[in-house]
Amino acid sequence: MKGSTEDLATGPVDRAFLLLSVPMVLEMVMESIFALVDVLFVSRLGADAIATVGLTESVLTLFQTVPLGLSIGATALIARRIGQKDPERAASAAVQTLGLGLALSVPLALAGALFARPLLGVLGAAPGVVEHGVGYTRLMLGGFPVIMLLFLISAILRGAGDAATSMRALWLANSVNIVLAPLFIFGLGPVPAMGVTGAALATTLGRSTGVVYQVYRLLKGSGRLELRRRHLRVEPDTLRSLMKLSGGATLQSLLGMSSWLVLMRIVATFGSTALAGYTLAMRILLFVQQPSWGLSHAAGTLVGQSLGAGDTDRAERAAWRASFYTLAFLGVVAVGFLFFAEPLIHRFTTEPEVAQHAANCLRIVSCSLALYAFVTVLPHAFNGAGDTTTPTVVNALFSWGLQLPLAWVLSHPLGLGPAGAFIAIAVTYGALGLASAALFRRGGWKLRHV
Repeated sequence: MKGSTEDLATGPVDRAFLLLSVPMVLEMVMESIFALVDVLFVSRLGADAIATVGLTESVLTLFQTVPLGLSIGATALIARRIGQKDPERAASAAVQTLGLGLALSVPLALAGALFARPLLGVLGAAPGVVEHGVGYTRLMLGGFPVIMLLFLISAILRGAGDAATSMRALWLANSVNIVLAPLFIFGLGPVPAMGVTGAALATTLGRSTGVVYQVYRLLKGSGRLELRRRHLRVEPDTLRSLMKLSGGATLQSLLGMSSWLVLMRIVATFGSTALAGYTLAMRILLFVQQPSWGLSHAAGTLVGQSLGAGDTDRAERAAWRASFYTLAFLGVVAVGFLFFAEPLIHRFTTEPEVAQHAANCLRIVSCSLALYAFVTVLPHAFNGAGDTTTPTVVNALFSWGLQLPLAWVLSHPLGLGPAGAFIAIAVTYGALGLASAALFRRGGWKLRHV
């Protein structure tokens, strides 16, 4: 929690895993709270407002493939350099990452803000959703450079082994969002009620506060990584390495995220209540999965640093340890959803149809949630080793080759409605988890050079 400067590339795996995973888990939980806070307050505005958040998040998720891909490449590169005891090259890689990220995020933000209305229409939003939600969409997509920096700086710090600073940045950002969200949404005194647009403003200001803190810590020096004026230069070799790693990782993220976008479109054909229920359920699922994502980030960092130090056995132990811890955690969560889905959903909405769809989604997906442990951890282990190809191919096969066709067939030709899409998610979780474990066990990732 306080932060540690000890060497994580050597020594006992359990201690290194603990030092990294606790702040990373808390960081991931804080990131998910952004979404959960928004939907908690916005849900009081009705199904159209919830649907607006869900559709905008689906577009934003597609945009986020870029920072996700870059962050994977940055973590792998920086972790390897830290493991090789070369902090200068690690700092240079961090600067190249931030420069490239900003250059890519500004055009995407402009496009999102300008074309917010047609984007909502293409995704199947009802006229009422478009009319009331376009301000939210414009502000969220227009603030994309802030999201880019938040993602990338967190990835840089994680790769260096400084998870505590990222955690504190998300605490600060969430504190600002939690205070401002109800104020901007419902209004108070001289502050007018802005409705769903107020949620976007609060979230963007909260994230901006977190970025300011991250930049301050990087410039001050975290004890593991320090950015100085001498690092502010273009380094073609480092950029090439970064783009090589990030290219496959971006495609990997794009395949997964775009499949969720298409899945959202399939659910949207059954109306705003089905879409709102799906949005609520997925927000809750993403929230409870955040500890597992924290464990997976810790595994990716340890794999990269251990390989940098030349210890392949330690890298493998770290990945399997994280996988089985995550499996145990998600197994407990799945049992909780099976028995308590409805009471949980009623905390977020009082609309019967929305609650029914959301509870149905939680129960169905829970049937294979434990196996999703391998889906969260092992791709990060592959990526941390510099092998972005394997998880990319696996993602393409299961997201586009299995999940989407199955969701459409079950939902429409077989007449299961939204439940068909939920079943497709559960089947894909299980199949993808087993395939990831089998491929990681083969060990080809150990031969990658970064």
